[in-house]
Amino acid sequence: MAKKKNELWEWTKALIIAVLLAAVIRYFLFAPIVVDGLSMMPTLKDQDRMIVNKFSYTIGEPDRFDIIVFHAPENKDYIKRIIGLPGDRIEYKDDTLYVNGKAYEEPYLDEYKQQVVDGPLTEPFTLEEKIGQETVPEGHLFVMGDNRRFSKDSRHIGPVPMEEVLGSAGVIYWPLEDVRLVK
Repeated sequence: MAKKKNELWEWTKALIIAVLLAAVIRYFLFAPIVVDGLSMMPTLKDQDRMIVNKFSYTIGEPDRFDIIVFHAPENKDYIKRIIGLPGDRIEYKDDTLYVNGKAYEEPYLDEYKQQVVDGPLTEPFTLEEKIGQETVPEGHLFVMGDNRRFSKDSRHIGPVPMEEVLGSAGVIYWPLEDVRLVK
């Protein structure tokens, strides 16, 4: 009888530790997210399942072109690509991104740019036209979806405060045929 109680207690402890460990990992380090919509096509598809690395920006700063998840004003979580960092001047002209006057390649847009026949994929704009400021404010990021014509992003909701960023999303784990690291 004592042996059964001891064995039950050991199993209970193991289960409690496993649940606590899973909660800590999910809350502080990694979390699953489901892509909802077409705003990140062709890079991400609707219903792709990804891992959000919540730890990514606690040890370092975000990089331009990282894909991030953040709390949007509509009480939803959005997934978008970082285009502008604090202090950057952002401009699009002739379907080319200019950051602080320097042109940047965006190879993740090549597939869509080839399909567009009725104008540019990304309409021309300056940061001042979109947010009323010449540079991305300190502590904020300017983000855009890869599907530029059909993305609600910083052009519409303004720059994203860093404290609203949940983390970076760089791994698709479902569906199985799409498992990969995304850039």
